[in-house]
Amino acid sequence: MAQHFSLAACDVVGFDLDHTLCRYNLPESALLIYNSFAQFLVKEKGYDKELLTVTPEDWDFCCKGLALDLEDGNFIKLADNGTVLRASHGTKMMAPEALAEEYGGKEWKHFMSDAGMACRSGKYYFYDNYFDLPGALLCARVVDSLSKRNNGQKTFDFWKDIVAGIQHNYKMSAFKENCGIYFPEIKRDPGRYLHTCPESVKKWLQQLKNAGKILLLITSSHSDYCRLLCEYILGNDFTDLFDIVITNALKPGFFSHSPSQRPFWTLENDEEQEALPSLDKPGWYSQGNAVHLYELLKKMTGKNEPKVVYFGDSMHSDIFPARHYSNWETVLILEELRGDRDAKPEESEPLEKKGKYEGQKAKPLNALSKKWGSFFIDSVSGLENTEDSLFYTWSCKRISTYSTIAIPSIEAIAELPLDYRFSRFSSSSSKTAGYYPNPPLILSNNETLTTK
Repeated sequence: MAQHFSLAACDVVGFDLDHTLCRYNLPESALLIYNSFAQFLVKEKGYDKELLTVTPEDWDFCCKGLALDLEDGNFIKLADNGTVLRASHGTKMMAPEALAEEYGGKEWKHFMSDAGMACRSGKYYFYDNYFDLPGALLCARVVDSLSKRNNGQKTFDFWKDIVAGIQHNYKMSAFKENCGIYFPEIKRDPGRYLHTCPESVKKWLQQLKNAGKILLLITSSHSDYCRLLCEYILGNDFTDLFDIVITNALKPGFFSHSPSQRPFWTLENDEEQEALPSLDKPGWYSQGNAVHLYELLKKMTGKNEPKVVYFGDSMHSDIFPARHYSNWETVLILEELRGDRDAKPEESEPLEKKGKYEGQKAKPLNALSKKWGSFFIDSVSGLENTEDSLFYTWSCKRISTYSTIAIPSIEAIAELPLDYRFSRFSSSSSKTAGYYPNPPLILSNNETLTTK
C-alpha cells in the first residue's frame, strides 16, 4: 500500500457527527451525561444518593480504552498483547501485588486478538468514546457503593439498570418527548455544550464539495437530534453540504450487517416510514447498510470502485468497522492528541452561563488520567519503569492497525490543500507515522519500543 494518503484521491468523504464534525465542550457534556444516568439510577432504581455528588477529582478516573468486566466490577487497561497493565475494583486502583495475583501477566480471559474481540458483549464493555466515558465513572462508583452496602460483594448485576438508563434518556422518541434530562438540557442551552464549527471547517467542507467529492453524514444519532446539532454548528443550510445524510445508523452494525438485516428506511417528520429494498438516490435516510450505500456511490461516481474515506472518533463504531468490513480509508479524530500537548483546562464559562447542572465540573476528558496513565503506552504496574517493561496499549495498537491517519480535530487539517500528502499508518513503518500534525509526545520519546 502507498505510504501516503490524500483527500484529493478520494471520490467520497464521509463523516460521523458527534465528537467528529460536532465537537462538544467536554467538561460540560460529561457532567450532563453523568447526571442523566445517575438521576435515573437513584430515582428509578433505588441506588445510593451519593452517586449524585461528583467532585472534580472523581473525573480523573475517566480514560478512554478501559474495559469493564461486568461480572466482577473490575476495570482494566490492556496491553497490545492482551495482558493487564493496570486495574481497579470500582474506583479503587489495584496495588501491584493484587494486580499480579488477579491477572499475573497472563492474557485477559476475554481477550482475542484484534478483529475477534467485540467492544461490547454480555461479559464486558469497552469505553472508547466521550459519550461513554462518564458512564465508566458512574459504573465504577456503583461498584464502590454496592461493595460497601453488601459487605464486599464479589459479583454484580447492575448492567441491566445502566441499559434501562440508556433506554430512558436516549431512546428514539426521547428527543421529541423530552424524556430524561439530556435532550431537554441540550435544547435549552446548546451553546453551553456544543462548539460551533470554525469558519475554516465550513470552508473546507465547501471546498470538498466544489472539488466534486460526494459528502456523506453517517451518524447513530436520531434525525431530530442530528438536525439540532447540525443547524447549531453549521447553520440552517447544512443539508446543502451533504449529498446523503444517514441517521440512526446503528453503527457498527451499519458496516457489519447485511442489507436484509439492516435496510434503509425513508423518513417523514423524523419518523421511519418504509423499508427500502435498495438505495436508489441521494437524500436523508434512517438505519441502512454500507453495501447498499456503496452500490449507490458506484452509480453516483460512475466508478466500479469509488474510493471512500470516513472520519470518526470511535474505534468500535467508526474506524474498525469501516476499515474491516468496507475497506474504506479511515481518519480517526483523537482529541487525546490535543490533551497530550496542551494540559490547560478549558476556560470556564462566564457566570451568567452557569446553569442548574453546574455541579463540580469535569476535567477535559482528553487530559491525562493520573490513575490510568497514558492512553498510548504504559508500564506494568509495580515494575521498574525501564524500557523493557513498557508496552503499547491495546488502544494504541488498534489506532495504527485500522486508521489511515489520526488527527486531533478536523480543524487541524482544514487549511491544508486537498492534495496534501499525509504519511499513513502502515505495518512496515513506525508506530507514529500516521499521527498529524504530531505524534503523541510519549510515543515520540519511545519510538524504539518494540511490540511485546
